[in-house]
Amino acid sequence: MAGVDTETLIDTWRRLLAGSGKTWALFEHGTCVVLERPTGDPAAQATEILREFGPVRVGGPAGDFRVLELNNGEGWLVTGHHPDVVTFVPLDDPADPTHLAVGILGRSRRDQDGTGLHVVHVEDARPDAG
Repeated sequence: MAGVDTETLIDTWRRLLAGSGKTWALFEHGTCVVLERPTGDPAAQATEILREFGPVRVGGPAGDFRVLELNNGEGWLVTGHHPDVVTFVPLDDPADPTHLAVGILGRSRRDQDGTGLHVVHVEDARPDAG
């Protein structure tokens, strides 16, 4: 990601999911998998979800996306065909800030995360997580 380090991404996702009580895993290009029903190892569970729903296959639902502009002006969230897989695109990343360009950039990063499958952080909100 251009100019956005892992710690900044972690801080951003913590703010976005504050108070949700959700367990989530962050991948290296900004894709977050929110686990509605975490079981076992959250990183492994998120990896399996992203392995299936991360890679882009144009012409089908895996190529679709929706762009949501954040109210705080930090950037956008790009969703795909799985409701719990979302990619953050910082405000200063895209050269073209139109929803189409941002969506394609976010979808591309989801694809990178869905093929690379490199978890960089896990927030485990389960009461027994310690």
